[in-house]
Amino acid sequence: MILPLWSGIMSALKTQADLAQTLPFAPPTTLVFDGFIASYNELIGPLFNSILFTSIATILSCLLGSICGFVVAKLKFRGSNTVFLLLTIGIFLPYQSIIIPLFITIRNLGIYDSLWVMVLVHTIYGIPMTTLLFRSYYESIPESLFKAAKVDGAGIMTIYQRIILPLSPLPFVVAGVFQFTSIWNDYLFALTLTNINFEPASFALSNIAGSTETAWNNVMAGSFLYSLPVIIIFVLLGKYLMQGLMAGAVKG
Repeated sequence: MILPLWSGIMSALKTQADLAQTLPFAPPTTLVFDGFIASYNELIGPLFNSILFTSIATILSCLLGSICGFVVAKLKFRGSNTVFLLLTIGIFLPYQSIIIPLFITIRNLGIYDSLWVMVLVHTIYGIPMTTLLFRSYYESIPESLFKAAKVDGAGIMTIYQRIILPLSPLPFVVAGVFQFTSIWNDYLFALTLTNINFEPASFALSNIAGSTETAWNNVMAGSFLYSLPVIIIFVLLGKYLMQGLMAGAVKG
């Protein structure tokens, strides 16, 4: 398990000549950081773009998923189960199945190759998963809390703001980590819905490899720079992620 990671690090710290003469997992004969410098210069702008739209889309999809999860979990109405079923079907729709009509729609809206196209598609595509996560958690909240709030005269929005949201930090962490990771690793939307004006990091990373000759030290270094934000997220929120995953696992 450690060998591929080790080989990538060693390759990133080697020169092109050193890569050709040594095995991938062998330490570099001369320690250089040219690969990291070159990949940083290539990725700094796209990394900022990806952090920006990934953060916005994650926040919006989690907030909308929280509202949808609250509605289908606690506001029982005629057809609520059907609505939830239709929402969750979106989880199983592959990107490839909707990419052509999506591209035509985005082009007609005039937001192709911009920040907002990435925010829009990832927010909408993230609602089914976040709804499922929040619904599973909200179903474990006792009904007595809602009945007591209704007796006191609280409306639906008041119940959501005063009761649901204060009880939701853990599901927000779980949904946020899953959404951030999924959006960050996306390549298909980055490839088809953006060009040169707004280049995400996943698309820019693929361009580092080149078309005729591949500088593997640059590619390996760029891969580590690209994965750094996700690693930081898991290091900072890993403890809360496990708590959130277990929070809705047991009822009663």
